[in-house]
Amino acid sequence: MVRRFELLARIRRMDPHEDASEIYRLSSAYEFPWDFARALELALYRTYAVPRIGRLLAETAEFTDRPQKRYDDTALLLDAVVEHGFDSEQGRTAIRRINRMHRSYDIADDDMRYVLCTFVVIPKRWIDAYGWRRMSRHETVASAVHYRTLGRHMGIKDIPNSYEEFEACLDAYEAAHFAWDEGGRRVSDATLDLMASWYPRPLAPLLRAGTLALLDEPLLRAFGYAPPSPVTRAAVRRAVRLRGRAVRLLPPRRAPHHARQNREIKGYPNGYRLAELGTRPVPGIRGCPVRHIDTSAVE
Repeated sequence: MVRRFELLARIRRMDPHEDASEIYRLSSAYEFPWDFARALELALYRTYAVPRIGRLLAETAEFTDRPQKRYDDTALLLDAVVEHGFDSEQGRTAIRRINRMHRSYDIADDDMRYVLCTFVVIPKRWIDAYGWRRMSRHETVASAVHYRTLGRHMGIKDIPNSYEEFEACLDAYEAAHFAWDEGGRRVSDATLDLMASWYPRPLAPLLRAGTLALLDEPLLRAFGYAPPSPVTRAAVRRAVRLRGRAVRLLPPRRAPHHARQNREIKGYPNGYRLAELGTRPVPGIRGCPVRHIDTSAVE
């Protein structure tokens, strides 16, 4: 059990501001790789409940027609920055691809800021509820600093300064903007179908019910889903918590586990190049408007 907390002790000896991205890498690739993967899936999924975001994603058809590729590309691009760092060739390439895709659309800066908030807040909430231990203060601060840096590279304005500000921004934005939208519901259904497709087909109804049991009431209402029964919700959440307790008894991970190693990444069996990931929208086609934003912004 002492060995299980060796890495946490190392993290606590680091500076959460100066060493933010290294702390985030240790936390996500060594301490909680499975939990971060699930939490970031949920983080992106929540954004569909904002009608302006869900409608745009439905119009592009990327999440409905090619959900596996969209899932893979998002995970691989974001994690390339985590694995290799902001100043690496891989990190710079990933950020360029992310920026060029986003700049093809008129995306409100408020929406971009909200999505960034989900990356900071949802993993902490998930890990505190279901992980083998709670996130430390060092990890929490480092996560906020890491994503502040990412936000600056993406040219997002008025980024929150601390975890508490990220959390307040997320909660206020969801309270004001979560609502039903047909496009958002289509993207949500496609995502649930994708997650079920990773497992044997007979398990699909059970997996869908299990996923819905992990969602909160505002999210269920926004998508128009009937709430799971209290028994189902309690059973699913208890099962995920028990997994965390079991992981606590395992020896610490000695090798990192990054997103490219996840079994859910299925679209590139022969490998991939970061510069070729993502979409290349054409103005006027499949939800892509003529550009109205300044593409000279920082990459």
